[in-house]
Amino acid sequence: MLSGGDDLDGLLGDLEAASKLPAKRRLTGVKSTIERTTAALYDRGALPDELTRFVDLLTVRNHLDQASLAAIVRGLYPSARVGDGIVLRFVGALGHGQLKPSLPLQALFLRWLVMVYHVLENSAVLSQAYGVLFNLLDTAAIRPPLCHVLALVTRRKHVRPFRIQAILNLARQTGGDPNLTGLLRVFKNYYPEIIVDDVTRGRAAAYKHPDPQWRARLDEIQQQRSDARDDTGVRNGFAVNHTLGRRLKGLKAVFPTVHTLHAQESSVTLEEIDSAEAFVKNLDKIELPTQLVAVLADPLLQKLLLLRPDAEGSFRITSWLMACLGDVASGDADSDLLLDMLEVIHDYAVGTKTLPPLLLTFFGQFLSVWDGTDKRDMVLETLSFAPMMDFKEFHKVIVLLESSMLDNTASAQLSLLRFYTLLLQRWTIAMEAAERIDTLPLASVPELIEHVNKLTLTLTQTSPAVGTCLEILNFYDACAAIYAKPTLLPHVEILIPPPMLVYTLYFGPSLAVVSRLCGIVAVYKRAWEAAMLTTSPAARPLTRRERGQVAVFNGFLMDLCNCLWRGRAFSTTDTNAQGCRVPESVKPALESHLRAADPELSLATVFGLSHSPLLCLQSISHVRELEDADAAVGSRHAGPVTQTSLAALAYRGGLKLSWPEYRVGVLGYLESGGFSGISELMYSTMKNLMKTRK
Repeated sequence: MLSGGDDLDGLLGDLEAASKLPAKRRLTGVKSTIERTTAALYDRGALPDELTRFVDLLTVRNHLDQASLAAIVRGLYPSARVGDGIVLRFVGALGHGQLKPSLPLQALFLRWLVMVYHVLENSAVLSQAYGVLFNLLDTAAIRPPLCHVLALVTRRKHVRPFRIQAILNLARQTGGDPNLTGLLRVFKNYYPEIIVDDVTRGRAAAYKHPDPQWRARLDEIQQQRSDARDDTGVRNGFAVNHTLGRRLKGLKAVFPTVHTLHAQESSVTLEEIDSAEAFVKNLDKIELPTQLVAVLADPLLQKLLLLRPDAEGSFRITSWLMACLGDVASGDADSDLLLDMLEVIHDYAVGTKTLPPLLLTFFGQFLSVWDGTDKRDMVLETLSFAPMMDFKEFHKVIVLLESSMLDNTASAQLSLLRFYTLLLQRWTIAMEAAERIDTLPLASVPELIEHVNKLTLTLTQTSPAVGTCLEILNFYDACAAIYAKPTLLPHVEILIPPPMLVYTLYFGPSLAVVSRLCGIVAVYKRAWEAAMLTTSPAARPLTRRERGQVAVFNGFLMDLCNCLWRGRAFSTTDTNAQGCRVPESVKPALESHLRAADPELSLATVFGLSHSPLLCLQSISHVRELEDADAAVGSRHAGPVTQTSLAALAYRGGLKLSWPEYRVGVLGYLESGGFSGISELMYSTMKNLMKTRK
């Protein structure tokens, strides 16, 4: 099996070849091929010819195992309408017989027919096979999906007395099967005078779609192929999007497409443009379309208004959007209208990588009527394109957003945090791309960070999971990325994470969290040095708020170094040290607890490289590697490693390793394992390590 990537044709050929050989005679397994096949099907679906080959593979007895065949059926997304031949092949594979597929597989065939029913080329084909399907109702293994198919297909002509009697007899034999009861209720809709209430009073199947997410993905695949077929030659963005109405579904009746009325003989309309050359040649002559709000969905109109800004046009777009909001607020239009409009605005923002102020004004009104859950991810992604602006103005939008979203759940808070992270990353890109960075409202960056600092502290209490901690660090990674850039640091005020957040993350259960935290603190330290060192290109006077933060930053920086490296955890005797803000009255109790567990343990060293619950395994593993590599070692270290134990080990004929060499080696071992943050902090903070690194 040599096919790679998502070459569905090649993968299908490999499966066809494997299906002809028993598993013991195959040179390689089919599991990886099945995984790549289902991934390719999820990505783009199966073309009609490929779908036919898949159905042949599924409906003819072969040597592929049932799990592989079932995985193919579950991932069999058709990219086009399903023809009659495909449906009849599946129907013909149902029933009993040595050459028939297994009954669980047949149940999946029927489930698949239910899920693709809305994309059949001819739904009447199942109606023509109604008798065949009905006669299989006595097969219990396939009855639930079979009843669902029959419920979809049943029309008045199919309801006959002998079929009613057959279902009644079967229902009595099975003790009132809910699937049969549900089918009887469908029959009753056509002949209520024949089927009495007592028969259908029992529990009945609801016949809902088996997998709404599967259908949503199927619709996306079908729409993508439809767009590619209908928009041939239009994807370059230099022609009007005439298929907009088809894409907007429920919104097409109210959302206008590009159309220019009252055009004169000498004027040029957007509808006439079909290439970049024609667009550039006629840029000054092009008439604006009648409904400018179509700019939200048409790439060509977007380009025109970008190159030819028009104040009156912006006013017209804003008026149209506000009118829609007014209709919803007054009850004259359904709230689904706003969600449909949001999809179009989202596509516009993603396509142009901008969210103009007029659309931000729309959001200010939209958020006041939004329920905070519908299409939440889309709302947040769209808002993340908001331009840098005065934070007081943007804060009004944030207040509306948070009041709509926050519902005392951690999931809503996490969604907000991801939004702020993405927003800060986009602002960073805007600052780097600006010709004159001093023209931007740069004070909004520290104000945003200060606002999010409160959210991160809240999240450590409402959702103290490792995943949440990593999301928090994603935000501070985005902050550190600003301070790490020499072009941005002179212009942007440094704002540190809250000290309690740093301590909470450091004393958590994840080495990945601690490593990333230390790496971020190291970036902040270098930023402070660059801003305060007079010979640095990024040197500048510190603001009043920054001067107040320097001592706080030095405090938790010293605390981390005391815990990790200096063997003075929770000490307050060193300059700037704050003892991790642990009250003095608590320390004797912690010390007593440690002594009770192990008389050799000390509170001052228990969070160092050798004894820390997060680092002890890494430390001793480093020593084990050195011992394994040295054939002359006569005695092995039992761990944990201390300066005294290393001296005793060398005396007994064990590994000759000095204390400084051991600690530097552990830092290198952590780096090789992907935990480089701790060594970054140590090498940028401890003076003796700075010299060795240089």
